[in-house]
Amino acid sequence: MAAFLKGALCLVSIERTCFLSKRSDIIVQSKRYVRALKRKPVKVLFPEEKTGKAVKPPPHKTAKQNATKVTPKTKQDTTIKQPQATVSEGSPDELIFEKASPGDKRLSKLVTISRSRILREKEGKIVLEGQRLICDALEAGASPKTVFFTTMERLQKLPLDKLRSAKLIKVCYQDFKIWSDLVAPQGVIAIFSRPDPANLDFSQRGQSVPLSLICDNIRDPGNLGTILRSAAAAGCNKVLLTKGCVDAWEPKVLRAAMGAHFRLPIYPSLDWDEVEDNLPKPVVVHVADSSPSTPTETEEHVSHKAGDYGWVSSMPNKKKVLYEEYDTDSDSDSDSDSDSDFDDETPNVETKLYHNSWAQSATALVIGGETHGLSKNAVKLAGKTHGLRLCIPIVPGVDSLNSAMAASILLFEGRRQLLQLLQTSEGTAT
Repeated sequence: MAAFLKGALCLVSIERTCFLSKRSDIIVQSKRYVRALKRKPVKVLFPEEKTGKAVKPPPHKTAKQNATKVTPKTKQDTTIKQPQATVSEGSPDELIFEKASPGDKRLSKLVTISRSRILREKEGKIVLEGQRLICDALEAGASPKTVFFTTMERLQKLPLDKLRSAKLIKVCYQDFKIWSDLVAPQGVIAIFSRPDPANLDFSQRGQSVPLSLICDNIRDPGNLGTILRSAAAAGCNKVLLTKGCVDAWEPKVLRAAMGAHFRLPIYPSLDWDEVEDNLPKPVVVHVADSSPSTPTETEEHVSHKAGDYGWVSSMPNKKKVLYEEYDTDSDSDSDSDSDSDFDDETPNVETKLYHNSWAQSATALVIGGETHGLSKNAVKLAGKTHGLRLCIPIVPGVDSLNSAMAASILLFEGRRQLLQLLQTSEGTAT
């Protein structure tokens, strides 16, 4: 029908053009107009499911609906779950840690704690850096609070079963390097609760002997750390630090001690009454001395003046020296102590060379600092317990030995004498 109508329209158009051309003698070209067909949009058929019903097409989304919303990440978004390194065979578990953002303030707070004695004591925390030191602390039973690490490999070298209660934070190595005290950082730093020596487990240490060490006014952190390391190696049963000593948990002391803090009990910031209470009963207290004029082996010497004790100053120290770097007691306190120390006469203490017999029972050894020397309280305690002034012979012209070196010599000599005494008593018993 459409084709028929179309043909009829064409014939009418031709006849009309011919008629016009005959009347006006004008030839007009005929134009053929074709009407376009209106087509509907093609319907797309989706494949049918097993049920035989056609799947409906998804609803059309506008551009506004199609845009995704970008929201800032919260702290919860940074929590990442990683497979934990196997603690024991057949124990799959997950290790949850938090990834710190650049410039995290918790790292700067960590450094503040490590460098401030006042803050360490106020918050009851200490900072340990390095795999070996952290492992020693965990084996001794110290309580970890937060562990910062750079890679999973660094973290997996620690005993992970003892880090269940700690907060683990992964940080960028560049940020870690900024806050580390080491030239070549090991990639792991931990914050621990300040340990109580009574609650630590020292069963991993070797054979100990009835030998105690008293550090009197040891101000230099390197010297104190070396002394603690020697005390642990010599098998001392405890170390007592007077209030004039540098803090035992200062970073430089920790590095020099090489884990000695977790191999024997260390009692810091004691006055002399507390020192005496922490010593076994009975005990003999000896003081270490290094004097240029050393007596011969057969010569006996009795001291009546404080200046005869080498490291004991006969005059109060009036020079004001600042110790804020190590957060030790102010020098004004030590000055007042020094004035009161020399009001009375120094007790008589017999002098003996260090390699002669002096460790024959429970023994304590007092090591004084190089700057301030032994306090008169130490000499009084030696006189009260019938102790000795132990001298190490040195060549003329040399002022004195380093306090850490003198402590090492005397501690190992005391250990040798005590072990020899123990072997002799066992042989007599058998």
